[in-house]
Amino acid sequence: MSNVSSPTDASNRTFVQPAGFYLVGLTNLKNSEYLLVFLFLVYVITLLGNFTLIAVVYLHRQLHTPRYMTVFNLAVVDILHSTVLIPKTLQAFLFDFNYIGFNACFTQCFFAHYAGSVVSYAIVLMAYDRFVAICFPLLYPSINTNSRMFIIIASCWILLIIPLLYMVLSALKVSFCASVEIPYFYCGFGSLFRLGCGDTTEQLRMAQILTTGVLHCPLMFIALTYVAILVAVLKLDTAESRRKAISTCATHFILVLTVYVPKIVNYMMAQLSVTYSHDIRNITIVLSLTIPLMFNPVIYCLKTEEVRTLIFRSFKKRISPM
Repeated sequence: MSNVSSPTDASNRTFVQPAGFYLVGLTNLKNSEYLLVFLFLVYVITLLGNFTLIAVVYLHRQLHTPRYMTVFNLAVVDILHSTVLIPKTLQAFLFDFNYIGFNACFTQCFFAHYAGSVVSYAIVLMAYDRFVAICFPLLYPSINTNSRMFIIIASCWILLIIPLLYMVLSALKVSFCASVEIPYFYCGFGSLFRLGCGDTTEQLRMAQILTTGVLHCPLMFIALTYVAILVAVLKLDTAESRRKAISTCATHFILVLTVYVPKIVNYMMAQLSVTYSHDIRNITIVLSLTIPLMFNPVIYCLKTEEVRTLIFRSFKKRISPM
C-alpha cells in the first residue's frame, strides 16, 4: 500500500494529506459478490425507473404542475445520488480496485452528502405541496404556481451547496497521519474525520449540526404537515372526500417511510453505541442508501393513477403499430 504524504503549512500548523485512501467496508464480507451483483441490479432499476418517470413528466403537459415538478426533482436527485454511490462501490469491491485518490474521495464525499441532503428536502417540498393542496385547496393555484415551485426547488439545490462545501473545506484541514483505510464503502464526512490524528471535535460537531439540518428538521416539518393534513381531513364533510384526500398523501407517506426509517434506525444505533457486526453495519448502510432510490419511481408509478395511466398509454402507442 503506497501512501504519499504532502505536508502543507497553514496557520503555523502542519497538515498531512495522503495521496489517497482505501475503501475496506466490504472487503472481508463473505460472498460479497452476491450483494454487489444485487447492487448492480438496483442501480439499473433505479436508472430505468427514474428516467422513465422523468420522461413521463416531461412529455405530458398535464403533468406540468407544481406537484409533478417535485416528483421530477426527486427523480433527478435519485439518479445523482445512486450514481455517486454505486458505480464506485462496484469498482472497489467487485473489481478489487478499492483505492480512491485524495481529491476524488473528497469529491465523492461532497456529492454523496449533497445529493442525500437534496433528496431529504425534495421530500419536504412534496409534503409542503400536499399540505397546501389539502389545507388550502382554494388558494392552492395562487400559492403553488409552477414558477414559484421552480424557484423553491432551485433555491434548495443552490443553498445546500454552502454548508456541504464548508464541511469539505473544514475536512481538508484535518491531518491524516494515522490510517488511510476507510471502514465503509464510500467516502463520508464521519469516516474521514475519524481517520484524523488531531482534534476533530469541531468537525464532528458541524457534521452533527448538518445531520440535524438535513434529517431531523425535515422530518419534524413533514410530521407537522401531516398533523395539519389529518386535522383538515377530519373536518371534511363526506367519507369519499376524506378518502380522496388521504389517497393523495398515501404515496408520499410510503416514500417518507422508505427513505427516512432506515436512516433513523442507523442513526439511532450509532448514537446509542449499539454494538453489532461491522459487516452487518455496512450492509445496512448500503441498502438504506440505495434501495429507497430504486423504490421511489416504482412507488409513484404503481400508486399514482395519473402516472400509471400515462405510462400504459405510452407503451400501447409504441406497441400498437407492431
